[in-house]
Amino acid sequence: MQASYWDYLKLDRLLSLQDGLEGDGDVVLADEMHFIVVHQVYELWFKLVLRCLRDARDALAAPRVSEETVPAVVHQLRRVNTILRSGVQHWDVVETLTPQDFLAFRDKLSPASGFQSFQMREFEILMGMDEADRIQYGKVAPLDHLLDPAHAGTEAGRMVGRRITAARAERSLLAALNDWLYRAPIQGSTPNDPADRRVVARWVDEYLERHEGHLAEGFERLAAALPGVDSRARFADVRQAARAFLEGTGIPDADRPRVVRVRAAALFIESYRALPLLAWPRLLVDLVVEMEELVVLWRNRHARMVERVIGRRVGTGGSGGVDYLDKTASYRIFRDLWAVRTVLLPRDRLPALENPTFYGFSAD
Repeated sequence: MQASYWDYLKLDRLLSLQDGLEGDGDVVLADEMHFIVVHQVYELWFKLVLRCLRDARDALAAPRVSEETVPAVVHQLRRVNTILRSGVQHWDVVETLTPQDFLAFRDKLSPASGFQSFQMREFEILMGMDEADRIQYGKVAPLDHLLDPAHAGTEAGRMVGRRITAARAERSLLAALNDWLYRAPIQGSTPNDPADRRVVARWVDEYLERHEGHLAEGFERLAAALPGVDSRARFADVRQAARAFLEGTGIPDADRPRVVRVRAAALFIESYRALPLLAWPRLLVDLVVEMEELVVLWRNRHARMVERVIGRRVGTGGSGGVDYLDKTASYRIFRDLWAVRTVLLPRDRLPALENPTFYGFSAD
């Protein structure tokens, strides 16, 4: 028997899932059905995002990542970002719901909350969010309400518990990315080379020297143009922060060499991104940063939608509503990739590239 379009997509089951708590589409308000559909669409996108993210993570987590593998990771991340970009625009559809239209059925949601989107929480975990960074959700510890034994009485509740617990045990994209960056060649040197630590340290020292010279010139130009503005302390803070970042100040001694090399590799890829060997790696790094940027935009757009529809009301799950959502926009997971942008130098100020043929350029 040949499959039909509706059999392949299981449309009979899919289209029966928008009937609300009553289980009867004829009695569900049109606005409530709209609310259900748009949120189900989000959850379907999240399902695909999770699959793509795991595929990208698995490829980067391999003991050796070949050059041919990186384009496949880029492909998966580009799809994730396209979905997230669509998700930001999807809030336009949600906002066709007027405040009073929503109030007509909002009480039916309580105590349910969008925070219970376990796939969104799973996405955060797989990206590499540190549990210590999570903002308190009302009076409940982060994620505890998803693992509350009270939910274990239903199959859905048990499924959520299994999914969150399993995700927390997985390797994150952040960890896999750092492993990959750690092995990246810096000035043609890799961690397996006996002199690698000296090569990296020499490049970092020269980079910092040039960075400080660049900052000094910038301060002098600003001081000449705006003699009434004393920005000396601000430039000093930037110089100190750059040195602390690239030298791993504050990182435990046992971890510092690895962290320093990961950060130096990210900076090296961004700095010499025009080199043939770095073309795909720099695109991968760009897409990771873009992914987090899109998540931040999604959170901001979500907060503005909620503020427009319900104002500053308490959330249906007991959170601070918009105030809570605004705070989540401060989350950052790939901090080192963001920090690298602060210390980037113009191309003509970069340290000279050693062993250029290694990166695909002729010495001629």
